[in-house]
Amino acid sequence: MKSKLIAPSVLAADFANLQRDIEMVNQSDADWFHIDIMDGVFVPNISFGMPVLQAISKHAKKTIDVHLMIIDPDRYIKTFAELGANILTVHYEACTHLHRTLQAIKAEGMQAGVALNPHTPVSLLVDVIKDIDLVCIMSVNPGFGGQSFIENTYKKVTELKKLITENNASTKIEIDGGVTVKNAQQLTAAGADVLVAGSFVFNSENPISTISDLKKVANS
Repeated sequence: MKSKLIAPSVLAADFANLQRDIEMVNQSDADWFHIDIMDGVFVPNISFGMPVLQAISKHAKKTIDVHLMIIDPDRYIKTFAELGANILTVHYEACTHLHRTLQAIKAEGMQAGVALNPHTPVSLLVDVIKDIDLVCIMSVNPGFGGQSFIENTYKKVTELKKLITENNASTKIEIDGGVTVKNAQQLTAAGADVLVAGSFVFNSENPISTISDLKKVANS
């Protein structure tokens, strides 16, 4: 069985000490950097844009997993590839022509991800599941860090895992929002492959130790 991955969410990092926090993740047991790009339109918050991602890419030594919470993501696919994104995730709810968007992401040499808001059923992905490298299930409403985990997520993960298996797809399942050591094991048992953790990691007294604990629990 493949090891479950941990992706600290840079949205919860200390922006005044961003390089320090990036180096911390480099030195930790974390597998990916999770980068949330928000436009203030698709979600009610603005996070950071291209110059900050470029600065992160300069120092990051691990996979860069970029999550676009923006309208019309197609306009920026090439730009994010140039800025060092390894995985580019778009929201199902923001894409009129999802299949075309996925192909465009892959054409730029990135892995293609699709994020689902809490109200969006996984069944809507049946026709494109084999084209998706990663499905990001939002376990909180997108836009802000530090929210409470939505319990229905476990059911969605189980349903998505079934959909992936039935279609013989190799899609990874990522969980984003409210992940802690309290729910990590239950999420991975349901079928999750990647756990995104923001506030839980960066607000802890010892983030390196917290990442290590989360990884142990996720793989137990």
